[in-house]
Amino acid sequence: MQSVEEQRRLAQIIESGSAVLGIELGSTRIKACLIAPDATPLAAGAHAWENQLEDGIWTYGMADVWSGLARCYASLVEDVRQRYGVALATVASLGVSGMMHGYLALDREGELLVPFRTWRNNITSRACAELTPLLNFAVPERWSIAHLHQSILEEQPHVARLARLTTLAGYVHWKLTGQHVVGVGEASGIFPIDPATADWDRERVAAYDALVAPRQLGWALRDVLPAVLPAGRPAGHLSAAGARLLDPSGALRSGITLCPPEGDAGTGMVATNAVRPRSGNVSAGTSVFAMIVLERSLSQIHEGIDLVVTPDGRPVAMAHANNGSSDLDAWITVFGQIASALGTEAARDQLFEKLLPLALQGDADAGGLLAINYVSGEHVTGFSEGRPLLARNHDSNFNLPNFMRALLYSSLCAMRSGLDVLTEKEKVVIDEIRGHGGFFKGGDVGQRLMAAALKVPVSVPATAGEGGAWGMAILAGYLLGAQTQPSLPDYLDELIAASVGKPIRPDPADVRGFDEFFARHRRGLAVEREAIRALP
Repeated sequence: MQSVEEQRRLAQIIESGSAVLGIELGSTRIKACLIAPDATPLAAGAHAWENQLEDGIWTYGMADVWSGLARCYASLVEDVRQRYGVALATVASLGVSGMMHGYLALDREGELLVPFRTWRNNITSRACAELTPLLNFAVPERWSIAHLHQSILEEQPHVARLARLTTLAGYVHWKLTGQHVVGVGEASGIFPIDPATADWDRERVAAYDALVAPRQLGWALRDVLPAVLPAGRPAGHLSAAGARLLDPSGALRSGITLCPPEGDAGTGMVATNAVRPRSGNVSAGTSVFAMIVLERSLSQIHEGIDLVVTPDGRPVAMAHANNGSSDLDAWITVFGQIASALGTEAARDQLFEKLLPLALQGDADAGGLLAINYVSGEHVTGFSEGRPLLARNHDSNFNLPNFMRALLYSSLCAMRSGLDVLTEKEKVVIDEIRGHGGFFKGGDVGQRLMAAALKVPVSVPATAGEGGAWGMAILAGYLLGAQTQPSLPDYLDELIAASVGKPIRPDPADVRGFDEFFARHRRGLAVEREAIRALP
C-alpha cells in the first residue's frame, strides 16, 4: 500500500510529463506500461485480441490493431485516473514493440498489399531452402525476408508494387511518426545483421539483389527495408495523426520522442537484464523462445537456431518455438467451463493460480502421459501444421497433477530441441536463464520446471509479470539518458539488476523426469504426423 505522500509524488511525475510509456502488441494482448524514470511501474493498460486463420494464413486485421491500441491506451488512462486522480496527457518518451518477424508489405501510399502474415506462418520452406545456402545463414521460415522471397518465388502480383517491408512494430511506429525505421534487434528478424556495423549485412544484401535481379522487380532490397537504429537513438516524434490513433479523445499531445521500435525478443532481453555474453532469458507465452548472448560466433549453420542481436547489437543465438502456452490456455478455458457447469464461477487468473501448482504434485515424468502442444506448425521439428494431442498408455498414471505437468512440459520441448544444439554441439555456456511471461505466473512452478527442462538455474525478475511492455518502456527511458550512459548493459545493471530474484537450481529428480518426458515427446511426433494426415 502506497502512502499518501508517495502517491502524490508519483502523480506529480505523471502530471509533469516525466513518465515513460512502453506499448507491446503481443500475441494475445496489447499491453501498455507507464513507468517512472527509475523504472518503477506506475500504471498499466491492456486489450485482449487473437489472431485468425484466414485462407491458410495466420493474421490480425489492421483495423483490430488500431482499435486494440486505442482501447489499450484508454485503459491505461483510466488506470492512471483511478490510481492517482490525474489525467495522462503526455510522457517524456515512448516506445512500441510487437511480435517479432512476419511480413507487412506496403505500397507507395502506405496501404497493405496483402494481409499481415505473422510469425506463426510456416509457409516459406521453399524460400528458406534457397536463401540459407545463398546467404550462408540459417533463415527461419517466419523471417520477413523468407516471406518476401516466397512471394517472389510464387510470383505473387503484389511484389511488383512493394515500396516498404516491415514488421508489426515497425508498421505501428511508422504510422505514429512517419519514420520507416526499426531497432537493430527487430531488424535481425527481418534480414541478417552485421554485428560489426549494427546494420544490414552489406554482402548478404548484395547477394540477394543479385539473386532476384533477373526478375526485374523494380526495386533493390535496401529500397524497401527500414533504416536500422540501435537502442538509445531517437527515432522520430509522435505526430498529431499518430496521437489521434493512440488516443482518439484528443487528450494525448503530439511531439513525444520515440525510441526505435523493437520486437518481443528484444524487450524480453531488456526486461530480464540479459544482454551480456553468457546471459540468457526465456520468454514463455503464446510462443516460447530462449535468447543466449554469445561469447563467440557459432562454428556452423544450424537450421533450428536463429542468429539475431540484442537491442544494442550484440550477437545472440535464439532457440524459438512457435508453440508455447496456447494449448495450455485452451485447457484452462475448458476447466473454467467445467467450473461454470458445476455452478462455480472461477476467474481465469484463479484457474491458473490453483491448477498450475498441482504440477509439482505429479510424477517427475508426468506419469507416462504424452502431450503435444502444436496448435500451429513447428519449424524446429519440421512441422508446417499442428494438431494438439494428448495420449496415454492403459497403465499411465492419469490424474490432474500429471496432466498439468504434461501440459507445462510439452510447452518447453521444441525450445529444448534448439538449446540442445547450442549446449551439446556448440558447447555454449549458459550461466543462468532469466524468465518472463505468463509461464512464470504460478508461483515457483514455472521456474522449477524450466530449470529441469534447460538444466540451468532459472531466476525471475520481480517485474517479469510486467512483460514486454515494461521492457519497451525501459528502452524508451534509456533514450532519454543514452548520451550520458556508457552502455545499455550498464544502464540495466544500475536500473533493474537488484530486481532479479534468487535463481532456482535444477532438481535432479525433475531433470530425470523431464528427460523421460522429452524422449517420449520426440517419439510421439510420429503420432503428430499421422494426426495431421488423418485430420486435414
